[in-house]
Amino acid sequence: MRQISAKELAEWRADPQRPAPQLLDVREAWEFDLCRLEGAQHVPMREIPASVDRLDPARPVVCICHHGGRSQQVAIFLESRGFSQVYNLSGGVDAWSRDVDPALRRY
Repeated sequence: MRQISAKELAEWRADPQRPAPQLLDVREAWEFDLCRLEGAQHVPMREIPASVDRLDPARPVVCICHHGGRSQQVAIFLESRGFSQVYNLSGGVDAWSRDVDPALRRY
């Protein structure tokens, strides 16, 4: 599992030469309703074990939460299940709103 900053993720998503990552938002529903990265798939952390088959292990996965703690745990779990291209969004959606998209609601 690798850490990725909000700015690095923004650059990745803007690069047409790189395959788009799967964005996995593991926050609770009320958090996801407040703000989210465009295109993120919402699967609350507690549902990950039962939902891991919804992800493509051959594609990169970026795990996202509020500040990066829960998503790091999910990233470690995904690696233990054979996912080889797993990233944790360092600082979570909070860092994204500070460093990339100030219009994104902070909480």
